[in-house]
Amino acid sequence: MPRRLLLVCALLASVFTFAQQPPAPAAAKPAPRITYIRAGRLFDGTSDSTRENVVIVVQDERIQSIGPAASTKFPAGATVIDLSHATVLPGLIDCHTHLGARADRYDEISRFKDSPFQSAFAAVVNARKTLEAGFTSVRDVGSHPFLAVDLRNSIKEGLVPGPRIVASGPAISITGGHGDLNNYSPQTRVIMFPEERDFAIADGVDQIRHVVRAQVKYGVDVIKIIATGGVLSKGDSPGAPQFTPEELKAAADEAHMAGRKIAAHAHGTQGIKNAILAGIDSIEHASLIDEEGIRLAKEHGTYLVMDIYNDDYILGMAPQFGLPQENIDKEKMVGRLQRENFQKAFQAGAKMAFGTDAGVYPHGDNAKQFFYMVKFGMTPAQAIHAATTNAADLIGRSKDVGSIEPGKYADIIAVSADPLQDVRVLENVGFVMKGGVVYKNLIAGK
Repeated sequence: MPRRLLLVCALLASVFTFAQQPPAPAAAKPAPRITYIRAGRLFDGTSDSTRENVVIVVQDERIQSIGPAASTKFPAGATVIDLSHATVLPGLIDCHTHLGARADRYDEISRFKDSPFQSAFAAVVNARKTLEAGFTSVRDVGSHPFLAVDLRNSIKEGLVPGPRIVASGPAISITGGHGDLNNYSPQTRVIMFPEERDFAIADGVDQIRHVVRAQVKYGVDVIKIIATGGVLSKGDSPGAPQFTPEELKAAADEAHMAGRKIAAHAHGTQGIKNAILAGIDSIEHASLIDEEGIRLAKEHGTYLVMDIYNDDYILGMAPQFGLPQENIDKEKMVGRLQRENFQKAFQAGAKMAFGTDAGVYPHGDNAKQFFYMVKFGMTPAQAIHAATTNAADLIGRSKDVGSIEPGKYADIIAVSADPLQDVRVLENVGFVMKGGVVYKNLIAGK
């Protein structure tokens, strides 16, 4: 038999012999990580009341079961977190944040001197502050191009601690609008990418479709569009509409076709109505909303996300950090009206979700808004729902977050007193768990 044929036969025989070998046993799965949380009071987000003395069983990153403490037996050596003298709640959700923004720098020169990477470094710090304040999920609705996307991914990978992020790209603006660089010479540019205008500035339906598609291409979860002027911009009026109804509808249609929701910055009365009628999912700020706008929001199921805390900071501390007088005057015009309209919208039954504009004020102070939500009409339970079940619905994550129920992520916080009696206790969250991992523990026994 020729040597080459012998080699082929030997090779075939070895392959046949290998194929007949039994498969190697699969590596044993690690035992599930079980944690028992004893809750003195539990506000689980499914009602307006609390339950007393319950045990939450967490398996790995999700909630396995919830039951009475009296009938729960802990296995020998079990990991037990004792929150029996505390109130336990779902992790809070802030639907309007800017994690890359700093509230201690309002001077105009910094935007020309800083690189985008300085904003990214700040975002890492701000993400941790936000998580430790009890906000285990946030929606970032405007940072440097795709900073929020990268931060979201880095948190998922475990590289840095932070909340779950629903990330937008840079807010989409008209030329000369709230999101553009206004009142400077034509030679002035601030860019990170040569094509940055392709991500953020759009005029006309075709450009809007391109920008939305480009942002989806680079991994955003939500689209942010500017439907009126703003407070913290130069040369525009908060009440002035930006984008035509046709442009807004094109943006909403394009976002929805891509499976994304869309949020609209809108202070002005007509811009709010234009955005609602265009099919926008949430109106951010909604400062000058009128009765017709409230009625339209109810009819269309549009969420209102009204940042009624930061007026205090803008008129108090921000001028010390270089906030121009033009911006101060704008805030004086809209701040009081926004709070009054928050009360009107809530009393009329509009859908409300918690959002604070974190970054305009210092990150980590998010919970200071609860006091104002109660002051202007909500019960403490309703304010908490706005930051849990309602917010989870708005960001499209209700199956995973927003309440403490079996099957959902173990995103759990605790405070030392009862927030249904004094909602301000949420300003000092002592225990934070996200996905079954404890990130802060100042009140729990072990």
